Amino acid sequence: MNSPMDQNNAPTTETKRTPRSQRLRFGIAAAVVAAAAVGGTVTAFAVNNTDGQSATTTSAAGAKATGAGAEGPLSTKKSEIVDANGKKVVLTGVNWFGFETGTYAPHGLWTRNWESMLDQMAKQGFNTMRLPYANEMFKSSAKPNGIDWHKNPDLKGLTPQQIMDKIVKGATDRGIRVILDQHRPDQYGQSELWYSQSLTEKQWLDDWVKLAKRYKNNDRVIGADLHNEPRGQATWGDGNPKTDWQLAATKAGNAIHKVNKDWLIFVEGTDRHKNEQFWWGGDLQGVKKHPVKLKEPNKVVYSAHDYGPGVYNQNWFMAKDFPKNMPAIWDKHWAYIKKQNIAPLLMGEFGGKKTAGKSSEAVWQNALMDYLKKHQISYTYWTWNPDSGDTGGVLKNDWKTIDQNKMKMLSKYQTPLLEAKKGK
Repeated sequence: MNSPMDQNNAPTTETKRTPRSQRLRFGIAAAVVAAAAVGGTVTAFAVNNTDGQSATTTSAAGAKATGAGAEGPLSTKKSEIVDANGKKVVLTGVNWFGFETGTYAPHGLWTRNWESMLDQMAKQGFNTMRLPYANEMFKSSAKPNGIDWHKNPDLKGLTPQQIMDKIVKGATDRGIRVILDQHRPDQYGQSELWYSQSLTEKQWLDDWVKLAKRYKNNDRVIGADLHNEPRGQATWGDGNPKTDWQLAATKAGNAIHKVNKDWLIFVEGTDRHKNEQFWWGGDLQGVKKHPVKLKEPNKVVYSAHDYGPGVYNQNWFMAKDFPKNMPAIWDKHWAYIKKQNIAPLLMGEFGGKKTAGKSSEAVWQNALMDYLKKHQISYTYWTWNPDSGDTGGVLKNDWKTIDQNKMKMLSKYQTPLLEAKKGK
């Protein structure tokens, strides 16, 4: 998912930026489709060619899904994430983006207090937050903006990293576990590989090591989503150090574990296997022959991204047996990892605007939710923010009202939060 390159709906006291043209997507027969949106758009895309105020959150999903688990570091056991006591943990969370954009802060703070945002997120029952960032936010030149300082006075004068500290502590104090996600090298867009013209591999690794050290004493910061949506030049298992994402993920995981052995290492897929293409970050078929093996055992969680016809109307959405055809597609590209007890899975991104009714988008989202619940697969929904152009968010455009249809769908499969810390 490509979140906004710049927020364009900040209050008038902040600088408004003209929305940049969003990323192009390649269609069948090489047609080019422009992503239309105010705010962010999904870019997790490839095709089959040769190349969302209150809702019920203590749902029946808990009947099969386990609880929050105990305090302490998480690890893996076959296809499950487990706590320090070996008890199964299922992550049912949401993304809150912004640090990877020109605001260098989570979006929505131009209209709300950051703590009220987290209070509402916890109230909706999300036990995990995936927090995207860009490496550029760690530079001294990065200055937070798009924030109403009257509503967020405690953020004034802080660096982006210090604001991240606040958000992370605020979330974990409320019982929400945090996954950090290296979403972009800079505010201007995602990169195919873990390095780019603006980010060296060494800096990518160094930043991960610094983050692993920084949050080492917070057990509720559970791990690193190493790089968002590898694609294009990215390969899996071919041994080329310049493009092999499996090699790079292994290198990064081992570097992180030198300073913080407790973190889970979340490894996304690529966008293709051999000549078959899929969603960006969504194809994990290469794991069969080339799994990520770290020196620290039982710490790898694979993560896939999967989207619906609201992002691009893939041929499988138009099949006569849709949505009954979808489980076989999911099984092939990523779910086999869970079903064959190879490793745990996180559906790191999925989402869409429509969750109710008979549209193919709503049918697809509900089918995927039912599938994730059936197989007890962890997820972080895209997204909390309403300013994601192709998907919208759990929040409506006023940044306050909950999309009840989305929460009705999501609450079918939620597991409990950790206990809030005293005072929260």
